[in-house]
Amino acid sequence: MKIFLGRLIYLLFLGVLTFVLVSACSKNVNQSVQSWKQSVKECRVVQHAMGKTCVPNNPKRLVVLNPAALGNAISLGIQPVGSILEYNHQFPAYLKGKTQGIEPLGSSQPSIERIVLLKPDVIISWKHNHESIYPQLSNIAPTVLYDWRGNNNLQDNWKEYFNFMAEVLGRKKIGQQVWQHYNQRIEKLKTALGDYYKYKKISFVNFCCGGMNSEVKNSFIGSVLSDAGLQRPPSQDFNPRGFISFSEEELEKADGDVMFVIAYGGNYTGERDLSILQKKLLWNKLKAVQQNRVYYVDPTIWRARTPLAADAVIDDLFKYLVNTP
Repeated sequence: MKIFLGRLIYLLFLGVLTFVLVSACSKNVNQSVQSWKQSVKECRVVQHAMGKTCVPNNPKRLVVLNPAALGNAISLGIQPVGSILEYNHQFPAYLKGKTQGIEPLGSSQPSIERIVLLKPDVIISWKHNHESIYPQLSNIAPTVLYDWRGNNNLQDNWKEYFNFMAEVLGRKKIGQQVWQHYNQRIEKLKTALGDYYKYKKISFVNFCCGGMNSEVKNSFIGSVLSDAGLQRPPSQDFNPRGFISFSEEELEKADGDVMFVIAYGGNYTGERDLSILQKKLLWNKLKAVQQNRVYYVDPTIWRARTPLAADAVIDDLFKYLVNTP
């Protein structure tokens, strides 16, 4: 009987505690809703994946819910107050020294309560990631979502996303300066490459999540390689999804005169799968492997989809295609 009463009291305590926490969270969210709707007096209507939203003319406190939005914001001279992390629970390596003071919001679904406490002016994310919590986010601050997957068929989807953010944040002129810098670097790279790679195929292979895939021409890395005048293998040409998957038996689709390889570690199993494949005859029969032209690069750079990451990719292309004998 005593044990029963003890458990009953414990369960009642948990119930009261849960009610208090939920009520506090609800109160904070409601206060936030009243706060931002009263404070936003001058705003611009922005069309996005979920409709139209009026965003402040000069937002000061930005929350971004994917790493690409973080890189884009920093490229545009805005330091977000909060951001989602990379798969490895860190900020992207190419942003080293640029993320001080940014509140980490996890690497998957963010805490609504933590976002409320940051008091953002604007929240930016992708539709496929956060459509389900869009109403809650919109109650905290003006929220705009970009339809990344819906635009995957575009050759320059990453550029469109950057331009979208430049518009949302009122930084179009700065955005133009960013593209001017990118184009100048691309031209320098093309000059340095000359005609040496004119007829060579540059492959990109991603080991992640129990499989292999390649991001094709209509992807971030495909776009950068194309801008540099570099050709891809026929198998990596175009796909509406922006990538192709292939099995070990189809490994020839990964081959090229040069291969750039990324492998995700930890629970994503890419590093493990790559190390197993490297011991097999199929891998060692690849042309790029036999010619010692396989280069292992950082996935948080080569899949980052931002101008700052493109700058780091160009550094890699100089390193491996220009400066490597």
